[in-house]
Amino acid sequence: MPAFRTRHLCSVAAALALTVAAPATATSAAGGSAGGLREVLFVGDNWDGTADVIRSVGDFARIGRINVIPDKAERLAEINADPIKWIYYTAVRNEVGEGHDQYVDDMYSTPDGKSVVVSRPSFADVVSIDLATGKVNWRFPVAGHRADHMALSPDGTRVAVSASTANKVQVLDIGTGKELGGFGTGDKPHENFFTNGGKYLWNMSIGEVTTSLDAPGWDWTKGDRHLTVVDATTFKQVRTIDMRQRLDAVGLKDFSDAVRPAAFTPDWSKLYFQVSFFNGFLEYDVAADRITRVKTLPENPATNPDRTTWLLDSRHHGISMNPEGTKLCVAGTMDNYATVVDRASFDVGPLVTASTPYWATVSGDGKDCVISEAGADRITAIDFATGQKVLSVPVGDHPQRVRLGHVQADWTGPAGS
Repeated sequence: MPAFRTRHLCSVAAALALTVAAPATATSAAGGSAGGLREVLFVGDNWDGTADVIRSVGDFARIGRINVIPDKAERLAEINADPIKWIYYTAVRNEVGEGHDQYVDDMYSTPDGKSVVVSRPSFADVVSIDLATGKVNWRFPVAGHRADHMALSPDGTRVAVSASTANKVQVLDIGTGKELGGFGTGDKPHENFFTNGGKYLWNMSIGEVTTSLDAPGWDWTKGDRHLTVVDATTFKQVRTIDMRQRLDAVGLKDFSDAVRPAAFTPDWSKLYFQVSFFNGFLEYDVAADRITRVKTLPENPATNPDRTTWLLDSRHHGISMNPEGTKLCVAGTMDNYATVVDRASFDVGPLVTASTPYWATVSGDGKDCVISEAGADRITAIDFATGQKVLSVPVGDHPQRVRLGHVQADWTGPAGS
């Protein structure tokens, strides 16, 4: 059972309204080449142990594929020789992995486009893979026994990784794998964000998502879930946000306070986030320190109402925002659709049928929302302007995270692949 801790709250939220600078948009190269680099989308095929590299705009055609577990035999030998590691490895496979190994959770390319850095849950590590040779540049074993979501600093030099069973975030030099620092979180840290031009680092902890105590009355068993905000240079805590109290304040006592995927506005003033078990999302005003709006999205009548059948306490898992900050794209994971929502009016666009959509990001030119369909082994692009499906492209087994990045302009895959 998770440890329960007292949640700390900031007494003067307005003084810490983190609204300094706007983030960079996803339109840096619009899918073209710049300085010998080519902008791409990396698609992590979690059960395959591969990452597909596809064009970031247009037809989203595959350029190449990377094996992100070239050291698989070595890692498995290491796990089989250590009973504790084997127990956790098996637990990750049987619970979070739905009977499959989790080989790739998150990934980001290095600024020079020569390597990709990958968090690997089943191997409890982060590795850098050379894009030319396919070999491991460096490996960093995370604290505890599982690596989860990452975040890339705006200058591309650091990655923050959630060490989910150790309840901490570790920050690494992307070039060397050296640990630069870290900080404690709530139970089971999940999503990370560098905000305000890299000044702050946010983490959302989601607590226990593999138990069957999913009814609202058992919410207290899920652990200590809160948002932790630190100075991204010193890693000193700046603020913690207990969404349980904010939810209760607006009459949402039966809502989970496990913050899942989230999206900030370009000026960092608003946070839109999903929570466990809810088909929709919430709006949080950073300066006012309160939830300001709630949007319930349509339920699929075919969705099993039994919460224990939902994937890791998810109902909807995946949300992104267009670069202008006017539209949201939401992945309705258990309801098998994705949709574009107008941020001002909360009007809902067409429901685009999808098979277990598990993530939402933005194309290189900012025109499309790109979702991963874990149940169909493909990515699908949806036009932010119309809400209509543009196209789908096949990828590897069980795609989850999709991230913008860069490769060398003439890259087509590792040598010999």
